Amino acid sequence: MRQDLGDDRHGPSQTLDASVDQALVTRLSQLDHAVDALAGAPEFSKGTKVRRVLDALHRVLLQRGGCAAVRDRAAALDEAGLFLGTDWAQPDILVPAFVGPSLRSGMIDTVVLEATSELRLVAIAAGEYTHEAISAEDAKRFLSQILAMNLEALFSAPSEAERVRLGRVAHLIRDLFGYVAEQIGYDSVLGELGEEIWRVLRQRPIQVDQIKAMVTRIAVYREDPDVDLGASGQGLDRLISALFGPTEACREDPGVVVYRSRLDVMDTEGLEFEARGFARAMHDTGLVSPYHATLVRFLIENNPYLLGEALGVSETGRTCLQRYTELVHTLIVVAVHPESAQCLYGLALMLDRGILHQPPIVPSLWRQLSLQLAPDVQQRLRDAFGSTPDPAARLLGGLLSMLGQPLGVGQGDNPTCQSARALSMWAYNDPDYLLQMVVWAARDDEIVMHFEGQPISSNDSEGGVASATPIDLDPLSQLLVPHLDRIYAEMGRRCAGRPGDPHRWVNPEFHGWWSARGFHIDVDVETGNLIDLDDFIRQFHASYHPAYNGGQPLIHPQPAGVAVTDSAARYVGWHAITILRAAPDPDGVMRVFFFNPNNDSGQDWGDGVVVGTAGNGERAGEGSLPFEEFVSRLYIFHTDPLENGEPELVPAEAVERVLGFVRRSWGADRMPE
Repeated sequence: MRQDLGDDRHGPSQTLDASVDQALVTRLSQLDHAVDALAGAPEFSKGTKVRRVLDALHRVLLQRGGCAAVRDRAAALDEAGLFLGTDWAQPDILVPAFVGPSLRSGMIDTVVLEATSELRLVAIAAGEYTHEAISAEDAKRFLSQILAMNLEALFSAPSEAERVRLGRVAHLIRDLFGYVAEQIGYDSVLGELGEEIWRVLRQRPIQVDQIKAMVTRIAVYREDPDVDLGASGQGLDRLISALFGPTEACREDPGVVVYRSRLDVMDTEGLEFEARGFARAMHDTGLVSPYHATLVRFLIENNPYLLGEALGVSETGRTCLQRYTELVHTLIVVAVHPESAQCLYGLALMLDRGILHQPPIVPSLWRQLSLQLAPDVQQRLRDAFGSTPDPAARLLGGLLSMLGQPLGVGQGDNPTCQSARALSMWAYNDPDYLLQMVVWAARDDEIVMHFEGQPISSNDSEGGVASATPIDLDPLSQLLVPHLDRIYAEMGRRCAGRPGDPHRWVNPEFHGWWSARGFHIDVDVETGNLIDLDDFIRQFHASYHPAYNGGQPLIHPQPAGVAVTDSAARYVGWHAITILRAAPDPDGVMRVFFFNPNNDSGQDWGDGVVVGTAGNGERAGEGSLPFEEFVSRLYIFHTDPLENGEPELVPAEAVERVLGFVRRSWGADRMPE
C-alpha cells in the first residue's frame, strides 16, 4: 500500500511531512483499501466496489493536499476500473466545455469523477502516467482549455449562490482548478484562452456577452499585482484594447463621461483619427467598445461626415449611408448606446449588405422606430436585458445585429435549432419578412403563420420543443423564438398520422416558398434504420455538386438535417442546419458550406470529420466540410423535384467512401443487413 503522499506545493514525488493533517493520512488509507478491493474484483462485480472508492475520493479531495494525492494515484484508480462504463472512460473524446457544468452539477459522484479525471490528465501531462488514448501534449491542451473556460474559479471566491447550492464542493472546485493551474502554468491557460476567443470571434456571432465578460475578467486580473498571468497574456492585448481602449483618447479607459468631454475639444483631424481607430478595432475583432458608441452619437450631432469612417463601411455602405442619412442617424440615436454598443457592428454590416435598397426595408425600419411594444413584451425584454436602454431600443439593436449578421444567430442553451435556423434564413434571404414577424410579435405578442392554408396562432398552440422559456439569446431571438417554437411544433402535430418524416411538409411551410418541395431522407422513421442510402447519396450529389447538377450554384439557402456525432463518431442526435453553397476551397477540394445554429460551428464529429470555420474559404458564420464528409452526416435534404441532375454519373467509389463514413459513425447500428 502506498504511503508517499503528494503535496500540492512540492509535487507527487515528495512525501508529506508531519505537519500534514492526520485526517488526510487516514482518508488516504481508506482510499487505498477501496482501490485495492476494486482492482481485485472481477469485472462483473466492480460496480459494487466503486461506491467505496467514490466516497473515499470525495473525502480526500476535501482535504488540503488531496488533489496531489489523487493525482499520485491516477494510474492505480484508472487501471482498477474507476471509469469503466462512464463518459470518462475515454479521455481522448472528453469535451472541455462540459467540465465546468459537471463540477457545478451538485451531483457528488459526477463531481468526484470529473475532478479525478482532471487529476489523471495532470499525471498524464507530467509524463507520470502513459495512457494509450491520449498523449501528454493533448492532456495539457485539454487542461489549458478547461482552465481558460473557468477563469472565475481560478481568481474569484465562490459567490453566495455557489456557497449555498454547492457547500464545500465550491471550495473543492477552486482547489482543483488552482492545483491544475500551478502544475501546467498560467501561460498555457492564457494562450489557449486567446486562441479560443479568436476562433469563436472569427465566426462573428451576435451574442458576445460571454466573450466580453471573459475579456473583462482577464483585464481585471492583469491589473492585480498578486496574479501572474505569464508572458502569454500579451497575446490578449488586442481583445482588451478593442473593448477598453481602441484609440489614443481612451487608451487608459477613462470612462465614457470623460471621453465625451475630450471629444468636445478635438479638431476634425483628431476626430477622424478616432473614427478610423474604432472602425479598425471593430472589424478586426467583431467587438464594439462603449467608447465607439459614444463617438458615433457625438459625430451625428457635430460632424456627421465622419460617420462612414467611424463605421468602417465599404462603398456600398457609404452609398446607403448617404442616401438614407436621416434613417441611419435615427437608428443610431435610438439603438446605439454605451450599454448596447455591440449593435453598431450589425448596423455597419447591414449597410454593407445594401439591403436598404430593397423597397420594403426602409419603410419597415421607420415603422419599427415608431412601434409600440406590448406591455408583456416590454417586461420580458426588461427581465432579460435590463432597463437601459429601454426595451424598444434594445429590440431595435437586436434587429440591426441580425440584419447585419444573419449567420451569427445562435440557439443558446436551448433545443430550438429550427427556430434559430428560420431567423437566420429570413435575415439572410427575406429580411422584410423578418421585419414583419418582429412587428407581429412585439406589437401583438402573437404570430400567425399558415400551414397548408390553415392559420396557426402562436398563442393558441401548445408547447413547443423548448420545455422552458429560452435563455441566453439575442434580443430578437428572445422575442421571436417562443412564438416560432410553438408554431413549429403545432405544424408537426398537424402532420401526425402521415407516413414518413413531418419535415417533408413542415420545412417549406415554416421557412418559406424557396424551401424546395422535393424531399429526401435516408432514415426509416418507424425503425430508425438506414434506407435507400445509395440513391440518397447520389441524389444529393446530383442536386448540390456542380459536377453533377450542370454547374448550377445554389440560389436560395435550403433547410437540411444532420445526424450529429461526437468526437468518437458516436450518434448524439438530429440537428437542423442550412445548406448555403457548394464550392471548391483554396486547395480545390469541393466543400459544402452551411449554417449551424448551435452557437459554434467548429465541431469534431469523429472519424476525421472536423467542421471548419476558417481557412477553407468560409465566410464569417459558415461551417464547412469536404463534400463526401458532409453527406456522411446528412439525413434530410430538400431539392427541386423538377431538377434531377445526373445521379448516374456519381462514381461508385465516391458513394462507397460516403458509406464508409456512415458505417464507422452514426450508421453503425442502423445499416441494412
